[in-house]
Amino acid sequence: MDIRVQEAPFHLGAETDGFARKQSGMGAVVTFTGIVRDLGESRLDVMEIEHYPGMTQKALEDIAEEASNRWATGDILIIHRYGRLRPDEMIMMVATSARHRSDAFQAAEFLMDFLKSRAPFWKKEITDDGAEWVAARDADEDALTRW
Repeated sequence: MDIRVQEAPFHLGAETDGFARKQSGMGAVVTFTGIVRDLGESRLDVMEIEHYPGMTQKALEDIAEEASNRWATGDILIIHRYGRLRPDEMIMMVATSARHRSDAFQAAEFLMDFLKSRAPFWKKEITDDGAEWVAARDADEDALTRW
């Protein structure tokens, strides 16, 4: 498992290629990348993401460990950024590998759902109208019920 919480941008192609090349004997690699999006209601200038380093790292490791216990994964990669991010910047990446695609897809979806709703990150959107902390969304919480 490779779990990284970092301020610096990452290169999606390089990360995906590096992860895939290490997956000997695996039949599937699934990736997902989250991107900061402008919501359109008022122009998003920047999203500020805060975290507590030790707590966040441990929480992501625990989530990844749970995924590897539930599905027959070969490996897991999680990259999540913090700091000031602008629209269209990559905010996070999940990659999973498994001998069979179903395990890789399910593990990746599980990780994405838990990262969205349970990972200890705090996000503030700074727009033309001011700054506002991002509240939890019911749809994100509802997504957890399938696990």
